[in-house]
Amino acid sequence: MQITVLKNRCPQNHPCPSIKVCPVGALVQKGYNAPTIDHEKCIGCEECVKYCPMRAIQAN
Repeated sequence: MQITVLKNRCPQNHPCPSIKVCPVGALVQKGYNAPTIDHEKCIGCEECVKYCPMRAIQAN
C-alpha cells in the first residue's frame, strides 16, 4: 500500500492540516503547495488519509 496526494483535490491555499497528524513526519509541504509523501518515512498508518478534509490524500 502506498499513500498518494491527489493535487487536483488539494486546494493548495493554506497549511495542510494533515501534516500535524503524521506520527513519523512523512508529510512535507512547501509553502501552500500540495504536500508530498516521504515514502521512506511513511509507515502506512493512514492517519493523514482519515484526517484530510478534501480527501486529497489517498491510500492505494
